[in-house]
Amino acid sequence: MTRLNVLLMAAVLLSGMYLVRTAYDSRRLFNEIDRAQNEARRLEIDLQRLQAERHAQATNLRVEQVARERLKMRAITPAITQPVTDTRVASPTGGKS
Repeated sequence: MTRLNVLLMAAVLLSGMYLVRTAYDSRRLFNEIDRAQNEARRLEIDLQRLQAERHAQATNLRVEQVARERLKMRAITPAITQPVTDTRVASPTGGKS
C-alpha cells in the first residue's frame, strides 16, 4: 500500500509541476500576443501617417512648387520658345539622300 501512496504522490507532484509549467507558458504567450498586437497597431498608425504625408507631397500645387524652387523650372511663354523646323520635310526626296 505504501508503494501505491508513493506512486500516487509522485503523480500528483508531476501533474502539479506540469500545471505550473503550462500556466507559465500560457502567460508568456499571452504577453507575446499582446506585444505583437500593440506593434501591429503602431505600424498601422505609422502607415496611415506616411500615406497622408505621401498624399500631401503629391498634390499638384506641391509638385509645381518643387519644380519651380528646386528644378528652377518656369512656365512656357512665347518669348522663350524656339520653333524648330524639320529640313527633311522640305526636301523633294523626303529626307533620303
